Amino acid sequence: MGTINQPDSWQARVARKREECANRIPSEWKVSDQFMAKFDAPISEHKNDFIRSGAIRESGILTDLEINITEGYTIPGLISALATGSLTSVEVTLAYCKRAAVAQQLVSCLAETMFEEAQERAQYLDDLRAQGKLAGPLHGLPISIKDNFRFKGRDATIGMVSFLDDVSTENSALVDILLDLGAVLYVKTNVPQTMMTADSHNNVFGRTLNPWNTTLGPGGSSGGEGALIALRGSPLGLGTDIGGSVRIPAHCCGTYGFRPSASRVPNGGMRVCTTPGMKFVLSCIGPLSMDLSGIETFFQSLFNARPANYDSSIHDIPWRQVDTKPVLRIGVVPESSIFPLHPPIRRVLTEAVDLLEAEGHQIIRLDEKDCRVVEANEIAWAIFNLDQNARKLIESAGEPVVPAIGHIVKLFETLGRFIKPTLPDMSTLDRMEKLALLNVRRAELREAYRKLWVQHDLDICIAPPAQNTAVPHDMFGMAPYTTFLNCLDYPSCVLPFGEVDEQDAGKTLELKEDQIAPDYDYDQLKGTPCSIQLFTTTLRDEECLRMARQIDRCLKG
Repeated sequence: MGTINQPDSWQARVARKREECANRIPSEWKVSDQFMAKFDAPISEHKNDFIRSGAIRESGILTDLEINITEGYTIPGLISALATGSLTSVEVTLAYCKRAAVAQQLVSCLAETMFEEAQERAQYLDDLRAQGKLAGPLHGLPISIKDNFRFKGRDATIGMVSFLDDVSTENSALVDILLDLGAVLYVKTNVPQTMMTADSHNNVFGRTLNPWNTTLGPGGSSGGEGALIALRGSPLGLGTDIGGSVRIPAHCCGTYGFRPSASRVPNGGMRVCTTPGMKFVLSCIGPLSMDLSGIETFFQSLFNARPANYDSSIHDIPWRQVDTKPVLRIGVVPESSIFPLHPPIRRVLTEAVDLLEAEGHQIIRLDEKDCRVVEANEIAWAIFNLDQNARKLIESAGEPVVPAIGHIVKLFETLGRFIKPTLPDMSTLDRMEKLALLNVRRAELREAYRKLWVQHDLDICIAPPAQNTAVPHDMFGMAPYTTFLNCLDYPSCVLPFGEVDEQDAGKTLELKEDQIAPDYDYDQLKGTPCSIQLFTTTLRDEECLRMARQIDRCLKG
């Protein structure tokens, strides 16, 4: 394995990478020691709230104009200001670069930065506009991307020592599309080791913290995106989701997040830690933002650009303009008896359903046995377990496994002791036979959901996004309420709604022997964001997003 003093040890390689990344932040954008002394240290062990305290505004790094740019515009408003020239691309790009740099110093949300390239591109876009031209519908819009996107000239490390010093020579397909649409790409954000946990911590870039409460995790695997968006260090961020990796960070960090149907958004050229060509439950690229209207703007711009011309693996389906009914038939996914909800999640879900019912929407309370959340997760977990390439990458680099992975392994061992398997014994089957069996069971599950949807004539369903809010580092564990939708391949959207408050004080979560959930501690979680999750059937992304906006307006009053 080597020691830290050996030039090729994993520790030495990581140290070089961290120094390289730190040197890319201009000295004038670095916060002072006096500023950091205002917060309790170590930051990750003390409850610091960087959002309600206005930490970035108080850092002294951003001008009043830059604060207004990053806090005062919706995405459509920002695009309009850039198109008319009331804001220049240089001004907007500089504002978001500086804000992202401060966010990084507070919560360690970034992997790579492209500040110089972004400012050069912004000047090019301003010069283009001076000639009466716009680069595209996203002209000048800064967009952050998860570290698994390849960006020419930067690593796509995804928190794995094995991928250090492997500079991308080409862009991912979606990166090329975004540039053709006029966007400015300026940062890549942090992820967990293997990208298969909801705690964004790895041995390369360290641990990303939740900006609402730095003793908690930001979710994962797009946790860097969630934290950056919550701190308004990006107007729109792009993550990926194979088990909840867009929706969980959105939930933990109080942002909007959307997981589209598989194979609609170009996924070509992405860095993965799975075996290349092994595609089971497909990862989907999805946006996070503080602005739900901006998510729709992103999808409209993307699909009008004919993304199938950039990536042969996706469906060539243009974005459809859809209308919604004034009265929706909304199915409610109940709490699983195996995966009970924390009191704030249960309360917020009930409040949301009550508000929707009071608004006149028709509420259909579904049965737990029909929703089959546990079975869907068992299928998905078995499929994920067919590929052990991530483990091999960790072992070959000599780096240790991060604690969150060990925690999940223990949870699965515990679950296996009391859960009644819905799958047959597969111990005598080879990998292809296992995959075939699992695909059959997955198809049966999707057919059952089709019948359920038709039986109740549903427009959309509401479900908890997780058992819990953000929780202490390494303790998030499983993601049953998002993973079951990946197994079904249903588009889904997380809407921020409420927070842990005094209504939850004094409530406890007492687990039975056959239940699993993270510990609930009101005092530790007070003030943490809550949310709800909405979903529709496959390829009804447009309807899902439009109904999400309708429901969001209802819940926000």
